[in-house]
Amino acid sequence: MALYGVIGDIHGNHEALVATLAALEGHRPERLLCVGDIIGYNADSDACANILRERGVESIAGNHDLIGIGSLGVEHCSNQAMHSLKRTRRLLQPGTAEYLRALPRTLLVEDSAVLVHGGVRDVQQYMTEAHHVMENARYLRADFPGCNICFYGHVHEQRMFEIAGNGRIRDLPATGIVTLHPDREYFINPGSIDASRKPAPRFAEFALFDSGAMTVEFARVPYDDARTEAKAAAAGYRIGRWRDCVYTVQRRIPGLR
Repeated sequence: MALYGVIGDIHGNHEALVATLAALEGHRPERLLCVGDIIGYNADSDACANILRERGVESIAGNHDLIGIGSLGVEHCSNQAMHSLKRTRRLLQPGTAEYLRALPRTLLVEDSAVLVHGGVRDVQQYMTEAHHVMENARYLRADFPGCNICFYGHVHEQRMFEIAGNGRIRDLPATGIVTLHPDREYFINPGSIDASRKPAPRFAEFALFDSGAMTVEFARVPYDDARTEAKAAAAGYRIGRWRDCVYTVQRRIPGLR
């Protein structure tokens, strides 16, 4: 039993990651966990990967991590994500690529919780609705018997679904401290470190999981978003409206790619 700091969807955002880790230090977690997507979108993918390695953060691979090392394609990405990931793939340091290739797709925690990125069996699935949760609850029982807690990422939003014994699903408010019941199943998204796709004011989101007290606490912290955006723009990670339109045409007419 331990206190865990749970983070995810960092996307190369150095300022947000540093602010989050500083906030976590005040809680003194015994272990740090990451639900993936360390790289992409922003200009500091290598720096963020180095921080996670140095801090001993236990991470899984997200879809952006897999795209960055060429294990997945960009077909399901938005134009902005496709552009930034292609640039990330070109600039990624060999040591970072090696680190990402070694990351597992899932991670078991204390035999009662598991980390996935998207869905239990699909790293690119968005778990946003009750029917997604029910589908993945079946996969959770089959693939990880005995686990009743699943931490996931990918949707960039703090969410918490509870499944009771009668199969009823509740979308619980992801605020403050929430007590977990041992006879129920939970799908918990700690939120995203990177908030570059969100409206201002922007915050880095994370969660604390106490496996002894069986609680989850949702938290967020401000970071220097202006610096993140300035670095991303200067390094060519952002696209304007014209480039966005060009990418859309190229997707519709494969011969133009």
